[in-house]
Amino acid sequence: MHQIDQTHDPQLKSWVETANDPKSDFPIQNLPFCVFQQGDRIPAIGVGIGDQILNLRIAADKGMVGDEFVESLQANTLNSFMSFEMEKRLELRQLLSSIFSSETSADRVAVESAMVSQTDATFCLPCRIGDYTDFYASVYHATNVGCMFRPDNPLLPNYKHIPIGYHGRASSVVISGTEVRRPVGQKAPAEDGGSPTRSPCALLDYELEVGFFVGQGNALGETIPIEQADNHLFGMCLLNDWSARDIQKWEYQPLGPFLAKSFASTISPWVVTMEALAPFRVPALIRPKGDPEPLDYLSDPENESHGGVDLKLEVLLTSQQMREQSLSPKHLSSGNFTNMYWTIGQILAHHASNGCNLQPGDLMGSGTISGTERESRGSLLELTWDGDSEHPLPGTQRTPIVLPTGEERKFLADGDEVIMRGYCENESHRRIGFGECRGIILPAV
Repeated sequence: MHQIDQTHDPQLKSWVETANDPKSDFPIQNLPFCVFQQGDRIPAIGVGIGDQILNLRIAADKGMVGDEFVESLQANTLNSFMSFEMEKRLELRQLLSSIFSSETSADRVAVESAMVSQTDATFCLPCRIGDYTDFYASVYHATNVGCMFRPDNPLLPNYKHIPIGYHGRASSVVISGTEVRRPVGQKAPAEDGGSPTRSPCALLDYELEVGFFVGQGNALGETIPIEQADNHLFGMCLLNDWSARDIQKWEYQPLGPFLAKSFASTISPWVVTMEALAPFRVPALIRPKGDPEPLDYLSDPENESHGGVDLKLEVLLTSQQMREQSLSPKHLSSGNFTNMYWTIGQILAHHASNGCNLQPGDLMGSGTISGTERESRGSLLELTWDGDSEHPLPGTQRTPIVLPTGEERKFLADGDEVIMRGYCENESHRRIGFGECRGIILPAV
């Protein structure tokens, strides 16, 4: 497990003044990574500080980092750096922290010459995502969805024994700000014995998720023990796993999600490292009395005591009319990543438990993050549903979300923009943020 050190000191200040703003997502205690470009220049790896980005390719060229990092930081994706051992990544974090510290002995003029304003950058995917696997790790989300379709048996027998996931589509993972085209797909017959139809998705939804990237991988045929899982995790981002609910309902049996999910998944551009998140590791969710204990390969005392991440999340929405009238986004829901039945360490260990070879830059999604209250539901499927796990209502009774313009939403309309934000904070440490994950819906073709 990652240790708290001097880079997490809440009293640490930076000579980059915007990093000292209490509202900044990127204080010196964070130092998240990204990949960005300016104009038609080749994309470069960057690190965020305040409202600035340090171009690590230039920093490497100028000799600001150790020789062992130069080649990986001159690349245009994070994959090579992700493959470093945790101890080496920590060395670079400590070096960057010292460079940006208000008490630094580094040449500030040289550092400033390698920096660019975030407003002048275009963000790219942070790494080459070889594979993407999405999980279903929130028991509250799984129970809500189960109650809609199986009120008497919301959770299937395997849910509390095994992290449930499916293999997603890496090629359609897009960076925040990318427009998302409403998909067209096949839907269930209107009546028993009828024929299916094919038309634009009418029940388009978002899913509030967290993504996490594999650092060091494992060889084919080998496993990653739960005790070592944290050493193989690089960092986390925000993830919106867009979902076409009407297409999904028809296709998901017997093999699970397919075209209802593969049209787009949006991630935030910033990767907050596991090293930065060390002060916000918390105990895993306490399982209710009577729930089965995880099998040995998913059980570890350190995972129980520090496997969770206290990450606060929120979802907002603007319609086209709202933007035209310059209205503020409508807050839809708030959640917390602590509401996960399975931890990221358990998910990683399970994924590799059959000898599956995970690779640096592989992306895993948490699944929709929902809590026990209505306002903590992480999708419109749940948020507008007039029921709960204790009092499910039959059918599809829904109360729409009312926007400031008077528009109503049970599911997403063309022109809607979904905005996701996340941050960690506690009384003992500086608040660190994840930036934003945004996407606007375009009409179907």
